[in-house]
Amino acid sequence: MPERRVLPLTPIGEEPRLRADAVRNRARLLAAAARLAEEHGIEQLTMDAVANAAAVGKGTVFRRFGDRVGLLQALLDHVEVRFQSGFLQGDPPLGPGAAPRDRLVAFGAEALRHDQAHLELYLAAEGKPERRYLTPSIRVRHTHLTMLLRESGTSGDPELLGHTLLGYLDSALVRHLVAQRGMSLERLESGWVDLVDRVLN
Repeated sequence: MPERRVLPLTPIGEEPRLRADAVRNRARLLAAAARLAEEHGIEQLTMDAVANAAAVGKGTVFRRFGDRVGLLQALLDHVEVRFQSGFLQGDPPLGPGAAPRDRLVAFGAEALRHDQAHLELYLAAEGKPERRYLTPSIRVRHTHLTMLLRESGTSGDPELLGHTLLGYLDSALVRHLVAQRGMSLERLESGWVDLVDRVLN
C-alpha cells in the first residue's frame, strides 16, 4: 500500500489534538528546551531548567510532557519527522518507487548517519528499557521495515525480522562500535547491506 503521510510523533499517551493555546505553550517549552540543550548539552537539560527558561512553573512542564523522557521524546519530534519524510515521501531509493531491497539498504544508511548526528538526544530519550519499544520513532521505523520486508516476499516473519534489523541500528550499539571499537560509518553501512541481503535470501 502506498505511503502517503508522515506519522505524528508525540509522547506516549499524549492527546493527538491540542487547543491552540496548548499548542503555543508546548512550542514555547520545546523552544526553550532546544535552546538549553544546544547551549549546555542534553545531560544538563532538566524540567526545572526548562521551566525557568520558559518562565513557567515546573508543574506546567510536567503536565505537558509527563517526565524528562517525555520532554526529550518531544524534542525528537522535529528531528525524526524530517527523517520520516525522507523514507515515507521522499525520492527513491529511500522513498517510494524503488525495489524493497534498495529501500531497505537506503534506509539503513540514512538511519545510521541521521542517528549519529543526533546521538546524544536519541540515547537520552530512550528511557527505561520497557518503554523503549513504545516510543513513536521506534514504532514508525519498525512498521516501515516490516512493510518493506513483506513487500520483498521474504520467507521469514516480517515483524520479527524488522526487530532484528532495528537491533543493528540501535543507537547505543552504534555509539559503542564507532566510539569504542573505532569502526567507521562506512563499515557499518556495508554490514547493513550484507545483513539485508542475508535476511532477504
